[in-house]
Amino acid sequence: MKFCKKCVMPNTRPGIYFDEEGICQACRAEEQKNKTDWQLRYQELEQLCDKHRRKDNSEFDCIIAVSGGKDSHFQVYFLKEVMNMNPLLVSVEDNFDMTEAGKSNIKNISERFGCHIISLKPNLKAQKFIMRKTFEKYGKPTWFIDRLIYTYPLHIANKFKIPLIIYGENISYEYGGEERQETYSAKNQINNGVASDIDYDELIDENILLSDLNLCTPPSANELSMLEPIYLSYYVKWNSYSNYVFSKKNGFKDLTHEWNREHTFENFDQIETPAYLVHPWLKYPKFGHASATDYASKFIRYGLITREEGIKLVKKHDHKLDQRAAQEFINFLGYSQTEFYKIIDGFYNEELFQKNIFGEWQLKKPIWES
Repeated sequence: MKFCKKCVMPNTRPGIYFDEEGICQACRAEEQKNKTDWQLRYQELEQLCDKHRRKDNSEFDCIIAVSGGKDSHFQVYFLKEVMNMNPLLVSVEDNFDMTEAGKSNIKNISERFGCHIISLKPNLKAQKFIMRKTFEKYGKPTWFIDRLIYTYPLHIANKFKIPLIIYGENISYEYGGEERQETYSAKNQINNGVASDIDYDELIDENILLSDLNLCTPPSANELSMLEPIYLSYYVKWNSYSNYVFSKKNGFKDLTHEWNREHTFENFDQIETPAYLVHPWLKYPKFGHASATDYASKFIRYGLITREEGIKLVKKHDHKLDQRAAQEFINFLGYSQTEFYKIIDGFYNEELFQKNIFGEWQLKKPIWES
């Protein structure tokens, strides 16, 4: 493994690019923000909103895909109170047990900003079968939910004839990935690594029907051509920590008094449902990094911590699978502890990991030894 000279991101992240100076594309993207003409971008967003604003105030001007999190709070505020749009909020519930903070936040985002929310609660029976299959075969247990998060707003936009769809950040640009070019358009978002499509022939069996996957398929090419999904992060200088600070002042609750998570050092991102967190943690056995690396890298780029401090946080947290998250995941899908950890064990990449004398997987070349 090689690591960015500025942050702590390794070159094993799928699609990541390091330049000739050994700096990752996400760090370069953060540097570029200081050179961007944000006033010009703001004017472009104003023009886009003017284009889609309805004359009748009772009609919706745009759709915002939300989870209730810190970024969702900022997005709704910006479109509703800064751009004076009338947004319809669209969310996908993952059917897992929610934290108290998660329950509070999704209610708060509606009450604080005065918005309707259309929420999809997926077919629970199908979800469990699909999760088992995508977990055991691909190490992507929440693929079904993640795919719906990207495709369902497109379906709602098509049904309600609301072309403008607002997403938060361009993940590939902000974190590093194959779609690394900065762009306002989120039309290609459904093809990113988080929720890229899986061949349905690999999924359909006696328990999973094609109809169970119909909302995972985006609208037709002709219907998509009528929609205009965008990344707000293209038009506004995006900063996850700033979004958190803003959201806390507007009713957002973090996990300070509820849950001290093992796998990361922050308490405000992906806080809605513990069981979901097994999915992002599975980056660790496959690629040698997980949430602590992601957020340490972000905090380094934001100037909140040094690289040395980031390395210590990665060493402390990145390898840990939070036990509350694991147990709620196990309970949801009905695995035994033995079955669950046997599946996890099969995803460790032996090019990156080796077992110590106690049978524990350890990175061969961790960043603190590089």
